Amino acid sequence: MSTYPDTAVGGRAARGRRRVRALLPVRADFEAMARAPRRDLLAGLTVAIVALPLALGFGVASGLGAEAGLVTAVVAGALAAVFGGSNLQVSGPTGAMTVVLVPIVAEYGPGGVLTVGLMAGALLVVLALLRAGRSMRYVPAPVVEGFTFGIACVIALQQIPNALGVAAPEGDKVLVVAWRAVGEFAGGPNWTSLAITVGVAGLMLAGARRFPGVPFSVVAVVAATLAAQVFHLDGAASIGVLPAGLPAPSLGFLDLSAVGSLLAPAVAVAALAALESLLSATVADGMTTGQKHDAERELFGQGIANLAVPLFGGVPATAAIARTAVNVRTGAGSRLAALTHAAVLAVVVFAAAPLVSRIPLAALAGVLLATAVRMVEVGALRAMARATRSDAVVLVLTAVATLVLDLVLAVVIGLVVAGVLALRAVAAEARVDRMDPLGGSVSELPDTESYGDGEFAGLAGHVVAYRVEGPLFFAGAHRSLLELAEVSGVRMVILRMCRVTTVDATGALALRDAVHRLNGRGIVVLASGIRPGQRRTLESMGALEVLRREGCEYATVSEAFGGARDRLAAAGVVRPRCGREAAALPAEEPAR
Repeated sequence: MSTYPDTAVGGRAARGRRRVRALLPVRADFEAMARAPRRDLLAGLTVAIVALPLALGFGVASGLGAEAGLVTAVVAGALAAVFGGSNLQVSGPTGAMTVVLVPIVAEYGPGGVLTVGLMAGALLVVLALLRAGRSMRYVPAPVVEGFTFGIACVIALQQIPNALGVAAPEGDKVLVVAWRAVGEFAGGPNWTSLAITVGVAGLMLAGARRFPGVPFSVVAVVAATLAAQVFHLDGAASIGVLPAGLPAPSLGFLDLSAVGSLLAPAVAVAALAALESLLSATVADGMTTGQKHDAERELFGQGIANLAVPLFGGVPATAAIARTAVNVRTGAGSRLAALTHAAVLAVVVFAAAPLVSRIPLAALAGVLLATAVRMVEVGALRAMARATRSDAVVLVLTAVATLVLDLVLAVVIGLVVAGVLALRAVAAEARVDRMDPLGGSVSELPDTESYGDGEFAGLAGHVVAYRVEGPLFFAGAHRSLLELAEVSGVRMVILRMCRVTTVDATGALALRDAVHRLNGRGIVVLASGIRPGQRRTLESMGALEVLRREGCEYATVSEAFGGARDRLAAAGVVRPRCGREAAALPAEEPAR
């Protein structure tokens, strides 16, 4: 009995084990924590101060409450730091994820969000095992910038109800909810909440510009909270009672009957977590020297974090670009900084819950409004909009789709439009130019002047030559070969193909059809300079067979012109060529 099947199974199992081991933490990760612990501890403390109001705000904005944001920052921050693929990433609740979660909360309730988080975590682990992380490099910059701008707009609009001191109106469309909130405010203005929101946002934006090293988000929130307590400001609703500690792990939220209907939202959450985490890791690498993230491990770490967070009542998490940037700027060099950030927030959960519960919701709205403003890089948007018309279209379309539609759908739309415009640009490079025997492209070929009185005397009116350049593929093959197929009034057509960059099945079919149409009118087609890498495609689609049938394929354009002269001489149209004249034929350009 053969042992080959067992050997194959054993080989696959071994490869699977190696792939799993490659996703787990390695010794070097922990050794790096001991190199500069003081610097990492200070960076982690700074990030925790910045992350505290953001975690509270995003928890409230998600619909699950401030405690869910804190739990997410602690659990996801610690697990993603250990299992992730970057030494510098800081994970937790983010604005982009909140945008996705709001409609899920509206339709399925808190249990639906937790179930989605668990499913998204499993999907991220699968993506890591499938090595899908490397696909991030194919996302165009205009899609990323448009996506980020759209998210910033959505985050700002989500804060309108708390900023105006009104209850969040019904609905899952952020534009509709914001408009209804403005209508309610107009009927009974709450100037206290609006003043707190504007004050917090203004202090953060102005202070960060003048003193970038000071955590003005915490300063502003503390000042707003003290003002609300000391002056007994009416209408400044607070966060409410927070539990003193992390809840016990539980699967009581899981409703297996709803798993099928929650699959699409889970895919959206997983896609967003993967996109934002890999983008954040790329940004972190660019801000440092000597750091390079592992995309597959990063997906795995985010998957593990999102598998655990729902058990404690947290929302789906992802890497946070803003907090990661703070981590890098304050000197972090290892995962110890992100772990310190999680530990500090855990202390807040256990020791300062009564104080945190007094923070006005309007203050958190101000923090998130300022965060949304700082997310927008006006210079980058302006430069990208001016780069090319296609880049501007992709950027604007992605931003509008993010604001009006679903976030993941917006990215898909941006990718599709960018791909179509890129194909259009590449297809425009395909050209079929008429040329004279000496290689110069001409718009029209005179009967006698271009062919002269030497070797090619008498070929005019019988032979016409074309240089085929660029890609012959589905996006533009028929358009570029249209003129060729309509040639008439000559005996032969020479195709100089040394400058064809690529050929696909559609391009090969278009070429074959053009040759068939010319042959049907009694015109012989001769081809030269076909590259070795393109022969298989042309042969499989029958284009090469048509050229070979009567010996019409030549290695160089010189041989093709000579072959055309010989055929015409055999037909008695021109005189036979001699050795001296043959030597004067134009040389073929080297294939590039």
